[in-house]
Amino acid sequence: MSDLSHVQRLHTNDLELGATEAIQKHYERHVVSTKAVSQRKLDFERARPRWLREMMAEATGVFFYVYPGIASTASFLLNETNPAFGSLLQVGFAFGFGIAFAIITCGSTSGGHFNPAMTICFATWQGFPWKKVPYYIFAQIFGAFMAGLFVYGQYHEQIVAYSAATIAAGKGTVFNGGPASIFCSFPGETQTNLGYLFMIEFFVDSYIGIIIWACLDPANPFVSPQAAPWAIVPKSTLQNLADGIPTPLPLNNPTDCILCLAYSTMVWSFADITISTNMARDLGTRLVALIFFGREAFTYHSYSWISILVNIPATLFATAYYEMLMRDSLQKIGKGAAVHEHGEEGLNLHLTKSGISGQQQGPLSPGMQKVFSLGSQGSTLHEGHKMEPGFSLAAENRTNGGI
Repeated sequence: MSDLSHVQRLHTNDLELGATEAIQKHYERHVVSTKAVSQRKLDFERARPRWLREMMAEATGVFFYVYPGIASTASFLLNETNPAFGSLLQVGFAFGFGIAFAIITCGSTSGGHFNPAMTICFATWQGFPWKKVPYYIFAQIFGAFMAGLFVYGQYHEQIVAYSAATIAAGKGTVFNGGPASIFCSFPGETQTNLGYLFMIEFFVDSYIGIIIWACLDPANPFVSPQAAPWAIVPKSTLQNLADGIPTPLPLNNPTDCILCLAYSTMVWSFADITISTNMARDLGTRLVALIFFGREAFTYHSYSWISILVNIPATLFATAYYEMLMRDSLQKIGKGAAVHEHGEEGLNLHLTKSGISGQQQGPLSPGMQKVFSLGSQGSTLHEGHKMEPGFSLAAENRTNGGI
């Protein structure tokens, strides 16, 4: 269009192209039209293999999560824990914000797993295809490996100087607080009880796993899809902020701190006594440590198997705990996020057998209204637009009422 190239194409109340496109739904000011999408671009995007897009999204997401975290760790350790260059608070926020950035950037393409344990849990509980599990995990480890290589390259001179200093001091390079610990976890010199280290890792990972699973539950009324990667605040608060109304964020509410803050909290609480929390993050960067610091990266105190593997059974335990004790599948059906295995007839039979349909005296919640309307109106699930289980699926369920 000719007016797109004209310097005077914007009116006083118009917004220029850019990040403003994301907010045009929330503001009345007009955003000018973007460049038309060519058929050539559509054909190219259609020809891209889905498996490749998903792998690259998982690798990129893990990179976005690990890269700022270990870079912040490098800044902290290489400056001898000088407060001017960071602290555990900074490291925790770097990993936490990295997770949020990863979900925002890549979650809509692959589902936003970014953790082998979460991929296995989605396959176990949510129907994620098992045939995709190996290449998702490979991509996640590859993303962490690349993040480690980038950080080593960018901090090469400082790491070499720090390594020379620790070797001269007789400490070597592989120990908690040493050059290799920039990339992966190592226990302290006195932490020789592997059972104790196992317990720490298991419960920290379980804590994070339960919070993630609750965040992804479409029947959870306290979580909005837009806020899930960050800190969850009431929708009224988010709307007030979007409308420019000064509103304090109630982060002191125990239900508000989800996902990135949950992870950051565990870093602040247990980093000094060694945690890993993610197989891909630890194994990918541990391979970088192996390349530059030797085999001791895997053999130090016989700890590496805990940091690499414990996250998987711990997260499986956490999600099983939630599925067995906290999941409300009827509300999930009511939200349009699932269907009864025997269809509407099976759902009606369940409601009749359980006596739920006859017990309702007062007004029903929107979710339960949808449950009772399924028999006459059909399923609320959309067939035309599918997403893999993950953060994108939770957002889709809450915004559109279906998968």
